[in-house]
Amino acid sequence: MKKLFYAIFASVLMLVSTQVAQAQKPDMIFKKSTVWKMLGPDHKLVTYAIDDPIVEGVSCHFTVPEKGGFSGMLGLAEEVSDISLACRQVGPVKFKDTFEQGDEMYRKSRSVFFKKMRIIRGCDKKRNVLVYIVYSDKLIEGSPKNSTSTVPIMPWGKDDAPSCAKYVED
Repeated sequence: MKKLFYAIFASVLMLVSTQVAQAQKPDMIFKKSTVWKMLGPDHKLVTYAIDDPIVEGVSCHFTVPEKGGFSGMLGLAEEVSDISLACRQVGPVKFKDTFEQGDEMYRKSRSVFFKKMRIIRGCDKKRNVLVYIVYSDKLIEGSPKNSTSTVPIMPWGKDDAPSCAKYVED
């Protein structure tokens, strides 16, 4: 009964929650097979790129394992929480809006109901550095696995570097 309640609760949350973080689809850069499977696709590591929707000039690359086999092919496999992240300044930084510390930049489901991968953003005001964290959470247990990447905001061309502190909502 408890599992049914959690399943219904998670389904309702997924339907109700429509955030900008889901609006952007990452670009797949490449895949590398890691385990051969006789039935269904192989297990893979897949690298994606995504641009920060609020901070123009910053892109993140993340690599996630994707399960193959029969359950992976049907989308029923629960993906593991091992995710790596690297974010960099790729052009002049321009803030399109303000944001809160720990705002969600991107979210993707990693299992049918209970697990999501999230990339969140913050600002180290003292050092003028954007901080990104990727983690996978599970509705019931959570997940301690995470990765952090930082982007020092630097001048680009003739433009001065903006201060991220001006765009963080306190």
